[in-house]
This record gives sequence, C-alpha cells and structure tokens, in this order.
Amino acid sequence: MSWNILLFETQRGEKPVEEFIITKSPQTKAKIAHLINLLEIHGNILGMPHSKQLTKGLYELRVRGKEEVRILYCFKSKDIYLLHGFKKQTQKTPGKEIEIALKRIRMLT
Repeated sequence: MSWNILLFETQRGEKPVEEFIITKSPQTKAKIAHLINLLEIHGNILGMPHSKQLTKGLYELRVRGKEEVRILYCFKSKDIYLLHGFKKQTQKTPGKEIEIALKRIRMLT
C-alpha cells in the first residue's frame, strides 16, 4: 500500500517545502529524498528515528546529519502533505514552526 506525497501549495502557487529543499546541500537533499521515499512506502507506521508525532495530526520527518532539518507533515486519507521545512537549531521544535504547519493544515480543509 503506497501513499501519495503532496507538497502544500499556497494560493499563489508557491511550494514552501520544495523551495526549502532546493536550498540544501546535495548530501542533505539525498537524505531528504530517502526519507520521503520511506514515508511514501510506510506512511503512518514510519516511526523513530525517521518520524515523530509532534501534536495530534502533525508529524515531523527527521533529517539527521551535519545539517539537522525537519519537514512537518500531516495525513489526509491516503495523502501525505509536506507542509513546512526548517533547519533545527534548538533541542525543542520551536512553537512558531509548529504554528506555521498547523495554519497550513487549516488551509487544506
């Protein structure tokens, strides 16, 4: 059973996660691609160390390495929406990053 990976798109047609990934190093891009592929295959059963639930309905894809990157996502039936990406610089995920993702979830419905 395969899942559909979709990029959140703003009303102006911008894809923030895609724009975020483009700015990363080739090594980080490769890790992101690998994790997105795992997410597409395993969906909601993908767990630590690759994925972690942050709040009800909001998850993070954990890209480890020289550059700590997080991509926040949610599930809508058989679709997985990649909502927001950021470089992790603190131990705890900043509330403003979670808020951006939650706002984008509300825009989906």
